[in-house]
Amino acid sequence: MKYPDKYIYPAVFTKDEDGEWEVNFPDIENGFTAAESLESAILEARYALEDLLYFTEKGKFSIPEATPIDKINAPKGAIVQLVVADMPAVRKEHSQKAIKKTLSIPAWMEDELKKRPDINVSQVLQKALKQELNLNA
Repeated sequence: MKYPDKYIYPAVFTKDEDGEWEVNFPDIENGFTAAESLESAILEARYALEDLLYFTEKGKFSIPEATPIDKINAPKGAIVQLVVADMPAVRKEHSQKAIKKTLSIPAWMEDELKKRPDINVSQVLQKALKQELNLNA
């Protein structure tokens, strides 16, 4: 399934009794975050939305449709604002995370590697795999 490059969802920003800003995405289950300042809450809202949508995509769950901003019921004093999730950057960031693999090599090769602390086995393996897979990246 092809997912869109951008999602735009309304978020409700409310200040709690301790002065912290709580953010809720009404359309997204468990879609919430918080921060000490409004500026931080706006940034946290974006990161939270992007992560929630990334893992929703990855799990192949359905992505809910965004409610139009003028249809959001917000408590008095709340701020309702659209938050944009830029997914290509998020997908790329998650795809570049290192994944641990178990590797078996002959004992004599391990002995030779011990003599060469300047060799990074992970980098050598990545380079060899890129070449073997005909990847230019």
